[in-house]
Order: sequence, then structure tokens, then C-alpha cells
Amino acid sequence: MAKLICELEEKLLNTEVRTSPDELSRLLADDFFEFGSSGKVWHKRDLMGEEGAGEVRMTLSGFELHPLSGEAVLATYRIMNEETGGETLRSSIWKFRDGRWQMFFHQGTPVRG
Repeated sequence: MAKLICELEEKLLNTEVRTSPDELSRLLADDFFEFGSSGKVWHKRDLMGEEGAGEVRMTLSGFELHPLSGEAVLATYRIMNEETGGETLRSSIWKFRDGRWQMFFHQGTPVRG
């Protein structure tokens, strides 16, 4: 299951997915929310516009999966922003609903160096 959730996380870094409201809608739960590394709180509705979640150039590393229940997992990892060189610690809660995994919660915390 760790491989599948990691692949879904990586999909959410893909420009084609991030800029597609249809793709985002499939991957994000209707009650999705995020505490962004910028300090802003995002909800699914905020990402459903024409530009979606926007383009990023980021690399994921150090992925780990932590089961929370039979239908929920916590993913943790690091992200390197290829444009700024900044690094963030990331966590996501994924829930299995209606036969598929969807991201319910996400948080990015800047690494201070």
C-alpha cells in the first residue's frame, strides 16, 4: 500500500494533474483541507478553478506510511522545491472511500536551516 499512496502523492506534484480540476477532484476528498507551508489554509473548493492547484517543480523523498485504521493512513515525507531550494516536511491523511484512496488532509511545514 505504501507504493500506491506514494504514487498518488507524486501525482499531486504533476503539473497535468495539479492543473486539472477533474484529476484533482478524483484525488482530493470533498472535505479536503490543507495547512500550507505558506501558512494559508486551503480547501478543495479553492483548488477547483481554472488553474487548479498551480504548477510546481518539487521532488519527494523519505516517504513513510503510517496506518491509522483500516480505512485511513498517514503519509510523511520531505519535499525539495526545485525553484527555491526550500525544503518542507509534509504529512497527508488518505482515506479509503467509495473504492478509492483520496487525500483528506495535508500539511507542509518549512524546514528551518
